[in-house]
Amino acid sequence: MIRAYEEQFVELAAEGDDAPAWLAPIRRAAMERFKALGFPTTRDEDWHYTSVAPISEGDFAVRPRIGGAVGPADLSPFLFDRGDWPAIVFVNGTFAPELSSLGGLPAGVRVVDLARAWREMPDVVEAHLTRVVDLERVAFTALNTAFLRDAAVIHVGSEMVADAPVHIVHVADANAAKTMLVPRTLIVAERHARLTVVESFVAIGEARYCTNAVTEVVVGDGATINHYKIQRESPRALHVGTTQARQGRDSHYVSFSFSTGGALTRTNIHTELAGEGAGATLNGLFIVDGDQHVDHQTLIDHAQPNCFSRELYKGILDGASRGVFNGKVYVHPVAQKTDGKQENHALLLSEKARMDSKPQLEIFADDVKCTHGATVGRIDETALFYMLSRGIDRRSARELLTYAFAAEVIEQLELPPVRDGLEALTLRRFRTSPETEAALSA
Repeated sequence: MIRAYEEQFVELAAEGDDAPAWLAPIRRAAMERFKALGFPTTRDEDWHYTSVAPISEGDFAVRPRIGGAVGPADLSPFLFDRGDWPAIVFVNGTFAPELSSLGGLPAGVRVVDLARAWREMPDVVEAHLTRVVDLERVAFTALNTAFLRDAAVIHVGSEMVADAPVHIVHVADANAAKTMLVPRTLIVAERHARLTVVESFVAIGEARYCTNAVTEVVVGDGATINHYKIQRESPRALHVGTTQARQGRDSHYVSFSFSTGGALTRTNIHTELAGEGAGATLNGLFIVDGDQHVDHQTLIDHAQPNCFSRELYKGILDGASRGVFNGKVYVHPVAQKTDGKQENHALLLSEKARMDSKPQLEIFADDVKCTHGATVGRIDETALFYMLSRGIDRRSARELLTYAFAAEVIEQLELPPVRDGLEALTLRRFRTSPETEAALSA
């Protein structure tokens, strides 16, 4: 299958596009690196619990310009009832200006597609695009870069505060069937800037396709970026999403990952605390059932002293689903006074559900405070009995206890429309899961 991607790459290169000259050699090098790496297998430590055979053996075509039949009404359920937020929309990986709403942005905040970014801010794009991610060791990132044709580019100037969140919507419809979508996002916040980005991956219909997404985040000195990734794609979709961030001095990167769609989902989040006093907060929640497989991999790279990191990932698994969490905190020798805390908790709602958790600390400094912990279990029978003894029916009691488990993560969201929307989505998911319905009636 690697040969098929190489042939498609050659065809697209022959067609040409309006990209600047410096990108062409990066694309070629990325394709050569992907050919050398190949798709990861379960023999690779970072992929030990997740097989990408459905992707590597699938017959997916990379077609950057696929037609779509998506209208405003189709997008409405995914906008958190906030159609007034600035939004940049991509349909099947291609910028859709007719669905995007980018008016009213404050001065110093720019949200554009890549073609426009080439013209309006070439220096910003050249300085950061493809510069943050790891093209040498990550095959999916190399493959995405080889086919890089379109992207969402967000730039916030120094001292600027974007009051309204920016919503990036990647939507797939029936025309995405049998294709690999390669969404790309570049987010740059300059010195002391502040920005909130909601990045949604959604689907209309149940087409089987593959999303190979890459997001690069640059957090300048003293800047803060809140980045919410919401993944609720087709139940037959395959999703590999990689986010890499580089943080400056006294910066803060806040990441929240919500995953409930897709047959196979892998989310990679890597942030480098490259400036003294930087902080990272990575939280996540996934809710799966049936035969779904969801995998979260995080790496927090403490490269400078006096930095902090916090992680809280939770999963709720029903049916024969499987969850994976592998979180690594790496503390360099120079990174004295590091303060890191990592937690991973999973709730199993059925006998067949499975969770693999692997928290890791690699510490090479001697003046640090780092902790980690992981739990996997079922609903607390004592709490369930207590609620039953107070007259609450078994179905409601289980729903409330399950929701309470998820609420610890959701309630940390500082964006009320997203928080309320995910709360409602979580409650609906519990009530409509066939496996949960069977358990509640037992």
